[in-house]
Amino acid sequence: MSMRLHIRALIATSLISMLVCQASSASAQSVFGRWLTDDHAAIVTIDRCGNTLCGWIDRVLDPKAPENDINNPDKKFRSKPLVGTVVLRGFTRAGDKWADGRAYDPKTGNSYRSTLKIDDDGRLRVTGCILFLCRSRHWTVY
Repeated sequence: MSMRLHIRALIATSLISMLVCQASSASAQSVFGRWLTDDHAAIVTIDRCGNTLCGWIDRVLDPKAPENDINNPDKKFRSKPLVGTVVLRGFTRAGDKWADGRAYDPKTGNSYRSTLKIDDDGRLRVTGCILFLCRSRHWTVY
């Protein structure tokens, strides 16, 4: 094998190795940890809660946000602080995503059937649905 051909083979092997490593690290990223919401209003921590996954507001970043969960449909929770409010609950692993959960939006007081999935770019896709209408938001690692 000539030196030139050997160098080309070495470069090609290195490039393929780098691409495989990048692809596996993106797909191996976990939903667990701290996430900045798409509107930069809060940081949500996601962890296990028993046999399911859940997430709660760890920190409120929006200076205009109320201190309490004032839009909660259950009046007894309206005086509770936003920090600590569970906004994701009941998710179970379903292949490459987390499904069968509920996402709570404290801005509106509404709760949605929801799924979570890490996209190829490393962002967390949070999809909420009412009937057949779904909308996704993308959170970033904090």
